[in-house]
Amino acid sequence: MFDRRIVSSFDWTILILTLIISSVGIVFIYSAMHGVASDSLKKLYIKQIIWVSYGLACLLIVLLFDYRHLAKFSYLIYFFLLILLAFVLLFGKKVSGAQRWLTIGNFTFQVSEMAKIILIITLAKYFGGGKLIGDYKLKNFIIPGILTIIPFLLIVKQPDLGTSMVLLFILFVMILIVETHPKTLLLIIGTSILILPLSWFFLKDYQKERLLTLIDPNIDPLGSGYHILQSRIAIGSGGFWGKGLMAGTQSRLHFLPEQHTDFIFSVLAEEMGFAGSCVLLILYLLFFIKALDLISKVRDRFGMLLGLGIISTLFFYVVFNLGMTIGLFPVVGIPLPLVSYGGSSIVSTYIAIGIILNIGMRRSFIE
Repeated sequence: MFDRRIVSSFDWTILILTLIISSVGIVFIYSAMHGVASDSLKKLYIKQIIWVSYGLACLLIVLLFDYRHLAKFSYLIYFFLLILLAFVLLFGKKVSGAQRWLTIGNFTFQVSEMAKIILIITLAKYFGGGKLIGDYKLKNFIIPGILTIIPFLLIVKQPDLGTSMVLLFILFVMILIVETHPKTLLLIIGTSILILPLSWFFLKDYQKERLLTLIDPNIDPLGSGYHILQSRIAIGSGGFWGKGLMAGTQSRLHFLPEQHTDFIFSVLAEEMGFAGSCVLLILYLLFFIKALDLISKVRDRFGMLLGLGIISTLFFYVVFNLGMTIGLFPVVGIPLPLVSYGGSSIVSTYIAIGIILNIGMRRSFIE
């Protein structure tokens, strides 16, 4: 099935780093939830192992076909995504006031997680046939803008502000990658800065509160500022070496909310300290360096745009999640890739990494 030359180009380092980071996540999900009363919550780490297994299976499936087939079917896949997002709004499962999940049989999944990958594929297809250097004008971004704004609006409606922000980030990254004409780039950035304050009037009350408490969490220490304050306490109390695995008081005494998802890094920092946090960051750094090195050798324009888009998005997730836990960014529900608990997030991340590996495997055989 595989050309031996393609198999020999497989990057084992990226896969090994992916599995190591996932293992770190499983360990700290177990640690974060071991003190809860509910047996089902205690066993979340087992579910995470299952999700990682599913993710690894999806990664291997992605490797079976030439990634350039994604370009051929990109617009069809994009159209199917819009249908699923519309289904979420009409028939989706509502949890904690948010309608983000579709249930099919025994499976419940978050469609917006796949929206990021599909948008990257679609934009890579659009820009893949154009010039590489500096000739993109404002008119060339009308179609990419429309392709981005439609899923953006559907996801905002759920509401899911975090994923919506990621879609806009993906579009911005693509604009940078294709080396837009400098005047056009300045115009886009300037217009975005002018429009940004107007978004305040479209935010829900709880979203406005999160932005205000970002400036000063003590405005509402028991409400919207609670997450940030407790996360800071957990991270700060860990010191250099940490309190030890399963010895974190903020998580064990349930002061830290969403300790197995958005704030899993706070659990790690409290229990493993600054030293343990640095180890995780080094693992991420090695992953991104290796992935960038892989994509930098790609000859195919579509593959280059696709790979850089995925790497940039994963990097954004890591930076934003870490910034969120220390109070630099608002709390908008962005997980830490491969570490935070969540089936849809884990599987979509493994698929994204599978695409990177797929591109790397075939980079030397595409003119």
